Amino acid sequence: MEAVPSSPQSEDVLSPTALRVLANRIRFSAMTMTNHSGLGHTGGDLSSADVLTTLYFSGALQIDPANPTWAQRDRFIMSKGHCSGAFYSTLAFRGFFPQEMLGSFMDPLSKLNGHPDRNKLPGVEANTGPLGHGLPIGVGAALAARMRKENWRVFVLVGDGELQEGSNWEAAMSAQHYGLDNLIVIVDRNRIQQGDFTENISRMEDLASRWRAFGFATVELDGHDHAMLLERFHSLPIEPGKPSCIIANTIKGKGVSFAENKPAWHHGVPTAEQLRAAAEELGIEVNS
Repeated sequence: MEAVPSSPQSEDVLSPTALRVLANRIRFSAMTMTNHSGLGHTGGDLSSADVLTTLYFSGALQIDPANPTWAQRDRFIMSKGHCSGAFYSTLAFRGFFPQEMLGSFMDPLSKLNGHPDRNKLPGVEANTGPLGHGLPIGVGAALAARMRKENWRVFVLVGDGELQEGSNWEAAMSAQHYGLDNLIVIVDRNRIQQGDFTENISRMEDLASRWRAFGFATVELDGHDHAMLLERFHSLPIEPGKPSCIIANTIKGKGVSFAENKPAWHHGVPTAEQLRAAAEELGIEVNS
């Protein structure tokens, strides 16, 4: 494996420019991991990197990597758990575990499974990967905070193809019934799922209207615009008394020209040559 550049470990809030640089480091880290394992979900790793970076490095999430089970922390659930390369890289760069562990991605007995396991890694709140599970767990967690009269919030990142699972909409009905304004759903709207474009498999538009019909205060934004993400994540809930939905319009394979907007890169694994090309496009210097 090629070396992954070092990244900030501090709790300092990063500027949009710094977030952009770090997001590209996370992209390259995820691609390095899938190249190493020969398995993974590169396209979704790349589309979700900006959302993950802004959440974890802007002060939006109230967390403490030195005390990952802090009772009053915000909970983040990576419902699209198959995009574990970007998620693990974000957690490691944020200081939840050593970055050196990323090199063992999907190795035998590695703690870095293809899907996140809360029993193996600090910072993982729920075992995810079977799609449609993360939001129901998040609704339960948000309801628990409400019942305990505590102020922590629950953020859930879902994939757009994942929304074809009916369990999401059952959970959404419960969230609006209980008025869980401590619940924030973020949709990685890259418009590609396994095999094809989402609109060719099961049409979703008008997706914002669907979420509003289920009682969510809903906004759409550019999921690669760090300044816009930063402003929104620090202005929650969208509407008091309602759960929030942020539809982050993204590009599958973002940042790497040969992977952008191509269904084949849902499961695509970069070769060593492609990894070098990606590093150049992402502005990453690597050791040869």
